[in-house]
Amino acid sequence: MAKTIKSAVADTLEDLAKGNFEKFCHQLLDRREPPRVKRNRVEDKSRLQVTDALVSIFTEEGALRVTLEILKQIGCSEEAKELEEATGGNSSKPAPTDASSESAGAAGGSKTAGDKNFVDKHRVELTKRVSNIAPILDELLDNEVIDQETYTRIRALSTTQDKMRELYSGPLQAADCKKIFYDILLANEKFLVKELSEKD
Repeated sequence: MAKTIKSAVADTLEDLAKGNFEKFCHQLLDRREPPRVKRNRVEDKSRLQVTDALVSIFTEEGALRVTLEILKQIGCSEEAKELEEATGGNSSKPAPTDASSESAGAAGGSKTAGDKNFVDKHRVELTKRVSNIAPILDELLDNEVIDQETYTRIRALSTTQDKMRELYSGPLQAADCKKIFYDILLANEKFLVKELSEKD
C-alpha cells in the first residue's frame, strides 16, 4: 500500500543532504504562486516542521505537487522519482490515507473535491457551530487566504456567526481557499467536522 502523502514527503525531506534541504527551503520561499510561504514557517525549522507547514499551507495533494516541483528544480530528480513511487506514482491525486491519518479519521479520507464540497454543503451548520474562530482566522492570514485588512475587519465583528458569514461572502468563494479552510477546520474543529462528515 502506498504511503500517506505527508509521511512520504517527510521521509523525502529527511533523506535530503543538508545542502539540498537548504536549497529546497530557499526555493519554497521564492515561489510566486499563491498561497505564499512565510519565512517564519521554514527558516530554522526541522524537516518535520517544514513538512507540517507544506501540508498546512497547500493541503496534502498540493504539498506533494509543490515538493515534486521543487525537487526537480534543485536537481534532485531521483528523490522526486522515489517520492512519486512512494505515493502511488501519481502526483495529481492524493495518496491513499491510512487509519492513523488525521484527515481519514475525521472526515473519511476526503479528497480535494470532497473538501470543497464539504465547505459548501455544510455552510449553514459551520456558520452556526464553529466556535474556535480566532486560530482559524490566524491560520487563514498566515496562509494568505485573507490579508491583514480583511483579518482586522473580520476580527472586529461581534459574533462568530458574523465572522463566518463574512468569510463565506468573500475569501471562501475561491476553490483553493476552500481547500485550505477545510484543512484548518480539521485542525481546529475536528469533532465538528467528523460529526458533519458522518451525516453525508
